[in-house]
Amino acid sequence: MAGTPEARLESRCLAPPSPPTVKISLWSPASGRPSMEAATAPEVASSGSTLKVKETSPADAEGPPASPRQEAGSPIPQLLSPIEEHPKIWLPRALRQTYIRKVGDTVNLLIPFQGKPKPQATWTHDGCALDAGRVSVRNGERDSILFIREAQRADSGRYQLSVRLGELEATATIDILVIERPGPPQSIKLVDVWGSNATLEWTPPQDTGNTALLGYTVQKADTKSGLWFTVLERYHRTSFTVSNLIVGNSYAFRVFAENQCGLSETAPITADLAHIQKAATLRKTGGFAQRDFSEAPKFTQPLADCTTVMGYDTQLFCCVRASPKPKIIWLKNKMDIQGNPKYRALTHLGICSLEIRKPGPFDGGIYTCKAVNPLGEASVDCRVDVRAPH
Repeated sequence: MAGTPEARLESRCLAPPSPPTVKISLWSPASGRPSMEAATAPEVASSGSTLKVKETSPADAEGPPASPRQEAGSPIPQLLSPIEEHPKIWLPRALRQTYIRKVGDTVNLLIPFQGKPKPQATWTHDGCALDAGRVSVRNGERDSILFIREAQRADSGRYQLSVRLGELEATATIDILVIERPGPPQSIKLVDVWGSNATLEWTPPQDTGNTALLGYTVQKADTKSGLWFTVLERYHRTSFTVSNLIVGNSYAFRVFAENQCGLSETAPITADLAHIQKAATLRKTGGFAQRDFSEAPKFTQPLADCTTVMGYDTQLFCCVRASPKPKIIWLKNKMDIQGNPKYRALTHLGICSLEIRKPGPFDGGIYTCKAVNPLGEASVDCRVDVRAPH
């Protein structure tokens, strides 16, 4: 009868009920999080811990159980990984001062940093978020890159990099200045011309190129050649006097502005030309006493006696001073020897000379040099001896 349906129903009704299944929520100090375990009621009674037990239901079996703190209405704790390395930014030395670029240049800044686990890196421009259309940022594990393909003057300003890890934060500031060539001076005029000098004045440019001016460059060009020559460079004032201009030329002038990018692309030119004229010289006549240099002949160096050898040319010399120029007459033994081919007489700058060509035994005697002009006359003598050769 044990196998009949009635016997099976009777045995199921007389069997003792199985203990209910419960879920236990335990707080683990080692892991810092609750752990869930399933156990029967007798097992819970034998562990000796004070636990809050909740019978499970079909709904509990489908979803995660609630911890005792969650049942009490407390917020869910956020579990963070421990900080192994504090955040810090390593700013390159070149970026610790103003970073200057020209308009159109590429800006590519790589800023290394540290922090573990990986920190959150953010950039700002003058306290505002970056323009994603112009500035690109790439954050890596150990660095952050700021990239601008073609810099414009609007990109100038203060950029700040912030590296945050939990409640810890490190910041670095970079000043970027984007510059370009300055505009030309607004005007230039020729103020005055005197002698070989010309004075110029001009006004500063409206646009300095987003940086300070290094000065002005002054150039000149004469109308004959049309070539421009630099007169002055990096001059800081707005007026200048150009000197040493060539007399008879006409000049035009122009002025450039200059900054770190170079000279301005254009320069204003003076509307008027500077004509350098020759100064009139005044000649003073009179006032000087005319000195009379007229004088009678006077020998400053007389003739000297000499002895010559037969057949060898001999010369006699003397010096005379007179005004007007005197007439020189040579005499031998008081007889005029002018025109005699044996003698040659010369006078130059007051020096009188007489050459006796190949003297013979009859050429010895007294020779006289006489100087005559309208104011008087003078004469000197000498003796000439002719001897036979040995």
